[in-house]
Amino acid sequence: MNWKHSLFNNLISSLVVFLLFAIGCQPKPTQEIVADQIPFAFPSVEKPTDTLNVGFLVMNGVYNTELTAPMDIFQHTIFHTDNGMRVFTVAKTTDPITTFEGLKIIPDYSYQIAEALPQIDILVVPSAKHHLDTDLEDEEMIAWVKATGEQAKFCLSLCDGAFVLAKAGLLDEVESTTFPGDIDKYKKMFPHLKVHKDVLFVHDGKFVTSAGGAKSFEPAMYLAELLYGKKAADGIAKGMVIDWDVREVPSVVVQ
Repeated sequence: MNWKHSLFNNLISSLVVFLLFAIGCQPKPTQEIVADQIPFAFPSVEKPTDTLNVGFLVMNGVYNTELTAPMDIFQHTIFHTDNGMRVFTVAKTTDPITTFEGLKIIPDYSYQIAEALPQIDILVVPSAKHHLDTDLEDEEMIAWVKATGEQAKFCLSLCDGAFVLAKAGLLDEVESTTFPGDIDKYKKMFPHLKVHKDVLFVHDGKFVTSAGGAKSFEPAMYLAELLYGKKAADGIAKGMVIDWDVREVPSVVVQ
């Protein structure tokens, strides 16, 4: 019986070794990485040490929200930072303009009087009624946007303001977006651009382009946090009763 007992033990040992080997050779489940598991990372930028001049390009037909939402955010930086932003409007002349919704605005500066216009660190281009047609034929305005955008530290467009930046040739080498309903028109007019849809903003280099509308607060909040940090951004959001968490905002940040 000893040889049978020995044979049985050998068979059991061999079976155990085989099973252990088989289990060890099984492919391990693939660990999928989902967006929520990837920590949001702001790109590295030079933090401002002085007050930043923020110029808002306005004209007849400019939309209230695309103008006032980012202006509110940027103006409130003065309460949450040591330097903050100085905001002002720029138009072709200082004659009153009328927004799309009927608000009367007297521009602070005319881009036709260059000697009186402060240096613009951040150029903001809100959307206006004719940004898809006649405004793009205004060669003087487009030339000013091009020159100012090239010198500015950042450019922010809201909604169809991206059409103006693109017409000025400023978005040729970067990724961008615009108002969701005009994505197809944007692609057709500027087929050489890399365009994102289903996002609220795209940040590439010094350009932040956005969907606009009621979501015009988000790209401005993003830029405020990028420049001044989370504590300042949280303070601005609390003061304006805005739910703000950059990780929850559909966006593209090109590193």
